[in-house]
Amino acid sequence: MVEVRTEVARRLRRWRSTALPIAQAALAAGLSWLVATDVVGHAHPFFAPIAAVVCLGVSLGQRLRRVVELVVGVSLGVGVGDVLISLIGSGPWQIALVVALAMSSAVLLDGGAVIALQAGSSAVLVATLLPPSAGGGLDRMVDALVGGLVGLAVAALLPANPLTVAHREAKVVFGELATALRGVAAAVAGRDAVRAAAVLARLRDSQAAVDEFRSALRTGGEIATIAPIRWRSRHDLGRYETAAAPLDYALRNARVLARRALAALRDGEDVPEVLPDVLRRYAEAVDLLRTELARGEEPTRARAAVCEAARCTTEGRLGGGGLSTKVVLAQVRSVAVDLLQATGLSRAEAAESLPPVDRGGGR
Repeated sequence: MVEVRTEVARRLRRWRSTALPIAQAALAAGLSWLVATDVVGHAHPFFAPIAAVVCLGVSLGQRLRRVVELVVGVSLGVGVGDVLISLIGSGPWQIALVVALAMSSAVLLDGGAVIALQAGSSAVLVATLLPPSAGGGLDRMVDALVGGLVGLAVAALLPANPLTVAHREAKVVFGELATALRGVAAAVAGRDAVRAAAVLARLRDSQAAVDEFRSALRTGGEIATIAPIRWRSRHDLGRYETAAAPLDYALRNARVLARRALAALRDGEDVPEVLPDVLRRYAEAVDLLRTELARGEEPTRARAAVCEAARCTTEGRLGGGGLSTKVVLAQVRSVAVDLLQATGLSRAEAAESLPPVDRGGGR
C-alpha cells in the first residue's frame, strides 16, 4: 500500500511539472483552430492545431530558431505535398516523389536538418492520411503557419518561469563543484588515494551537468526575451550567464587538482596540512555563491569568502616541494580566480584580488 501511494505521489509530481506545457498546448490548439476557422475562413483546418502543439513541444527545450525551422518545414512540406498530390494522385511512387521534392526544396532554401525532416514528414501526412480535396490548394500550408504563430504567441503570453530550470541546473553544477572540493580535502587530510580517485572519476562525468546548465540558460534567455511578463527575469539570468563559463573552468581546474592530488598521495609527497582547510573554505564559498545567485543578490559574501580562503594559497603557507604538490598549488589559485569571476569580476580584477604567490614566504 505504501509503495502504491509513493508511486501515485511520484506521478502527480511529474504531472505538476508538466502542467504548464500541457495547458499551453491545449490553449494553442484551441486558439489556432478558432483563428483558422473564424479569421482565415477555413472549414477544416486540421494542420493548425497540429502545428501549434508540435511547435510548443519543440519550444520547451529547443531554441527559438528551432521553432521557426519547424514551422517553415511543416508549411513547406504541406504546401508541396498538397500541390503535387492534387496533380498526380496518391500512391507509392507519388509519396516517394513528394517527399524527395519537399526535402530537396528545404535544402535548396538553405534550411537546416529540422526544416528538411519536417518538410518530408508533413508531405507524407498529406500524401497518405489526408489527400487534398478538390479545393484544398495551399490552405493547409496557411493552417500550419497559423498554428505555428499561435503556438509562439501562447508561449510568449503564457510562458514558463525561465528561472525555475536555471535554478535547478545551477544547483547541480554548484553541487558537483562543492562536492569535489570537499572530496579532495577529505582525501588529502586522510591521505586516502582511493577516495581521491573516486572524486576524480566523478569529476570526469561532470561536463554533462555544465552542458545542461548552459542549455537551460539559453532556453531561459529566449523566454525572457519574447515573453513580456518574464522580462524582469533577465537580470537574474544575466548573473547565471556570467557565472556559467567560470564554473565550467572551475570544474576543469578541480579535475586537474584532483588528478595531481591523487598523484601526490600515490608518490608519498608531503602535502601541506593547510590544504584541506583551504579546499573546504572554497566549497563553503561555492555554496554561498549558489544561495546568493538563487536569491537574485549580488554575490558579495561569496566573493569575500573566496578572497579570505585565498589568503592561505601562497607558496609560503602551502609549501610542498614535490611536482604534483606545486601543480596542486597552482590549481588551487586557479579555482579561486574562476570563483571570483563567477561572482562577476573580470579575470584581471579576480587576479588582483588574490595575494601574490610569494606573499608570506617566511611563515
